[in-house]
Amino acid sequence: MKTTPEHDKRIAKLIFTSVYPHYVNKVESKGRTKDELHQVIKWLTGFDEKKLHKLIDEKVTFETFFKRAKLNPNAHLITGVICGYRIEEIDNPITKQARYLDKLVDELAKGRKIEKILRTA
Repeated sequence: MKTTPEHDKRIAKLIFTSVYPHYVNKVESKGRTKDELHQVIKWLTGFDEKKLHKLIDEKVTFETFFKRAKLNPNAHLITGVICGYRIEEIDNPITKQARYLDKLVDELAKGRKIEKILRTA
């Protein structure tokens, strides 16, 4: 399924702070920890705990969140379907990066080992 310009704009304008609690709830309800979630976010974006909390406090959009990120060089290894979209077919960079994060959170919640989630090639 292809994303539309409207869909891409909506993802870009989403406030990270509005989605973050859902990530936390999703992983914790499946027996994973907030620390593991932060480990996954750090792997993808380069944001340490302090920087992540600063971005949360600033209420940045996903667009700003990912523009400030230093995306992991192995992020392209994140493939598959999330929210009905095949990640490798998404053209818009912000939407693709948001779906990368969604996929990693999903894998964490499903009990996948951290070593597998943090793709090392």
